[in-house]
Formats: sequence, structure tokens, C-alpha cells
Amino acid sequence: MRRASTSAGVFARLRRDRRGVSAVEFALLAPVLVAMYFGLAEFCQGFMAQKRAGQSAAVVADLITQRQAITGAQMDDLFNVGVQIMKPFPSATLKLRASAVTRGNDDVNRIVWSRGKGLPALTGTMTLPAGVVERGQTIVVTETTYDYDSPVDYLMPSITKFSHKFYMRPREVETIAYTP
Repeated sequence: MRRASTSAGVFARLRRDRRGVSAVEFALLAPVLVAMYFGLAEFCQGFMAQKRAGQSAAVVADLITQRQAITGAQMDDLFNVGVQIMKPFPSATLKLRASAVTRGNDDVNRIVWSRGKGLPALTGTMTLPAGVVERGQTIVVTETTYDYDSPVDYLMPSITKFSHKFYMRPREVETIAYTP
């Protein structure tokens, strides 16, 4: 009979003891908080890569539209500026293209010239969003695509493709002359 009262006293004492509650709560919450931290860090890295790819398109368009004429070698130099913007992310999967598009009086958007780095140059016509260019005007369209592969692969286990288009009018001339 003494044995039953002793074990009942041990259980009662354990039930009242609160010394290990914090350790148990930490053990339950720590894995969740660590997973959230790494997930947020991975999301932020992907978001930064996406923003830099878009900024590459914007900067290349801005630099092209400040000119009256451009050569193929100068265009390659401007594409390299876009590549530098991607740092510290790897730039091997960054692809760029710049095209000058003129809207004719027949409302057809014809490609005047196009050059790409990783993307093929375009010929023929291009569909543009409504209101971007008026009849007789030219617009420079820059495009980027970037394949982002997360270094940790928790939330984004496969490659994520980011793509951007940027539209800008020439500043000094109606149409920027291009020499290959």
C-alpha cells in the first residue's frame, strides 16, 4: 500500500513542477521558426534576383535611348552593363534583347532593328500594348529573361524564370540609327 501512495505522490509532484515548461515550448516552436526564417530568406533572394533582372532591362533601355546612333559593339557593351547589374547573382542565365519598333500610319508596329544577347534578334512586326506608341513614332523595347535557381531549394526547388519588358522613347532623335 505504501508503494501506491509513493507513486501517486511522484505524479502529483511532477504535475505541479513547472521548471521544464520553457524548454518544452522552445523544442516545439524552434523548428517552425527556423523553417520560417530560411523560407523568408530564400523568398527575399528570389525577389532581389527578379528586381535586378527588371532593372537590367530598364537601364539598358535608358542608355540606348540617350543616343542618336548605336553600333553592334556599343550594344554589346550596354548588354554587359545589364549583366553587371545582376551581381552578386550569377549572370550566366541572363538573356537580353533590344529592339526599335516604329508604328506606321497603317497601325502596324514594324521592327526597325533588333539585337540580342542570348535571345535571337527579331524581324517583322511586334505586338505592343495599346497607347505605348503613336503613329509615326519609334519606341525602344528591351527584354530580359533570367533563370533563377535557388541556392537552398526549400521553397523553390525548380528553376524559376523571370522575364521583363521595358518600353522607352528615344530622347534626341525620332529613330535611333543602328549599325551592326
